[in-house]
Amino acid sequence: MSAAPTNFLIVDDDPTLARMLERVLQRRGFSTISASDATQALQLASSVNFERAIVDLKLGSDSGLQLIRELKLRQSEIAIVMLTGYSSISTAVEAVKLGAVNYLCKPADADEILAAFGEQKNHPSLEPTYTPLSIDRLEWEHIQKILQENDGNISATARALGMHRRTLQRKLHKRPVKH
Repeated sequence: MSAAPTNFLIVDDDPTLARMLERVLQRRGFSTISASDATQALQLASSVNFERAIVDLKLGSDSGLQLIRELKLRQSEIAIVMLTGYSSISTAVEAVKLGAVNYLCKPADADEILAAFGEQKNHPSLEPTYTPLSIDRLEWEHIQKILQENDGNISATARALGMHRRTLQRKLHKRPVKH
């Protein structure tokens, strides 16, 4: 007799990505339920016991970081991986402090997501390798950290970084630099 499949809660405001994640995980034998925002995710967490959750950082006007805290309050044993297109060291650290087991940058495939939950033992090729960050990436990470310390205030962040506010705004409008 086999064990029941692991329940995944997928929380992403991009319905295409959520459906794709659901299909890929279901093909691997997992059961999944999706939510498009924090309110819907918390309603589901009130009625369904999830073993794992994949949570996007930005959920429209909601914060995935706040959702991690709320999910852990409702289901302390849930394993959460934060998935984001706007990665920074400061948000990764914050996500882990709030209870996430890992933090991944989009795009991430099913193997990477399952490895983030600790399933890489079945996939030796997924062993993490160290790649030093580029100077541009380090700058992006530092800006994100200072921005978070200043609660998103661009003027205060520009002062703290010793740069003009418009320069900072231009840098923030660019996509995150690859590692």
